[in-house]
Amino acid sequence: MKTVVTIVGSGTCVPSLERSACSVMVESRGRRVLLDSGPGTMHRLLEAGVRIFDIDLIGYSHFHPDHTGELVPILFATKYSGQGPRKRPLTLVAGKGFNDFFSRLHRVYGDWITLGPGQLEIIELDNLRPDSFRYEELMISSMPVEHQAESLAFRISDPDGRSVVYSGDTDFSENLIRLAKNTDLLVCESAFPDARKTRGHLTPSLSGKIARMAGVRKLVLTHLYPECDGVDLVGQCRRNFAGPVLIARDLMRIEL
Repeated sequence: MKTVVTIVGSGTCVPSLERSACSVMVESRGRRVLLDSGPGTMHRLLEAGVRIFDIDLIGYSHFHPDHTGELVPILFATKYSGQGPRKRPLTLVAGKGFNDFFSRLHRVYGDWITLGPGQLEIIELDNLRPDSFRYEELMISSMPVEHQAESLAFRISDPDGRSVVYSGDTDFSENLIRLAKNTDLLVCESAFPDARKTRGHLTPSLSGKIARMAGVRKLVLTHLYPECDGVDLVGQCRRNFAGPVLIARDLMRIEL
């Protein structure tokens, strides 16, 4: 059974017809895991033939709006779509502080985002050290990375040993190197070109350095701001990484 990764959104909150905000979907062992749900996620999922009711778990790398912006619309649509209750609970996974973040959203939106009994589960992972849990046949692991206090990178591994790592937003991170060790696919933020290095974010050459040090088999550069347009991102990445490199685009599918 293959594991399939879909880049749902490859961009940011900067409006773009070509790049929706951050989101990656991992399909494995009959389950669909969404990593982040920035603005535009539901629309892109529909283009990929996936309904929100088909998503089993959403992992949030951190709480910025370009990564969490469609959490409220997803819950609202789940409740009021007219398609009835979910067959399986929706599981939300994030770092410490997510329960408080969610309770604040609930104070704003109240019953509009309150799902029925047994329809929603929340798991908080450790922000200070490696953490992991088994989700049916999948192992989901996390490591804190260099962006926000709650920021996590995720690794999803299937029973056959295939794995994908999603960096979320981060600066150069030894933890990300450890988490991505020998992974089949690293979906790594590369928000700005080398010449526009910004604190808390990676560039193509830094993403390449992480991929090389981790022994990554394939690298995808994503979370691209408009400053990346027209820049040879692969060439910059090649300064440090000789393996396969892809520039993310919305609805790109990668089979492992």
